[in-house]
Amino acid sequence: MTPGIMFVSLLFMGISMIVSMILKSKFNKYKQVPLQNGMSGKEIAEKMLRENGIYDVRVGSVQGFLSDHYDPTKKLINLSPEVYEGRSIAAAAVAAHETGHAVQHATAYAPLQMRSKLVPAVQFSSMIVNWVLMIGIVLAASGNYTLLLIGIVLMAVTVLFSLVTLPVEFDASKRALAWLQHTNVTSPQEYPGAKDALKWAATTYVVAALAAVVMLLQYIAIFMGRRD
Repeated sequence: MTPGIMFVSLLFMGISMIVSMILKSKFNKYKQVPLQNGMSGKEIAEKMLRENGIYDVRVGSVQGFLSDHYDPTKKLINLSPEVYEGRSIAAAAVAAHETGHAVQHATAYAPLQMRSKLVPAVQFSSMIVNWVLMIGIVLAASGNYTLLLIGIVLMAVTVLFSLVTLPVEFDASKRALAWLQHTNVTSPQEYPGAKDALKWAATTYVVAALAAVVMLLQYIAIFMGRRD
């Protein structure tokens, strides 16, 4: 790994840690604020599904802190225990966001479909890309650029996935917040808290995407520079 790439990696690692700490702080803050209607995250997710005409998606619980996600292959909304059982602003925001992904799936939202198609390629790429790039840089010093180019292509797949993830996550939050406000699941006093929590959740994806793009550009610069 070159000094430039190491610096960029450490820089974005630091930024990511800061954003993650803020997100955890926001979640812990809003999980202490109970919803006036007393609904749990599970109940909110089920209500949002029904009101969007979706009856073939289940709501389950999965272990882990902020491990919430929607699995389109199983049509399952997995909520962490604090969200599944929680009756707070934080639980409402996260449950509605994950249900937003289920709504995207039901309405054939194009970016979500594209991201799902990229998953197998990303899983393969992520397993070998770091090794390919490291060996590629070593070989490039002796004039062989083939493996470095292959590594760049593999990395480009993961970068594309990160970029496609952005509209998927922002749209899910947009759907969640619109529904929470329209149905008064969150009161006018509670809504800003839900919006704030989801804003910081989205920021983590922005940082990840930006880091991926900058890293890819670094490797492309190395490739172009050494060829010259």
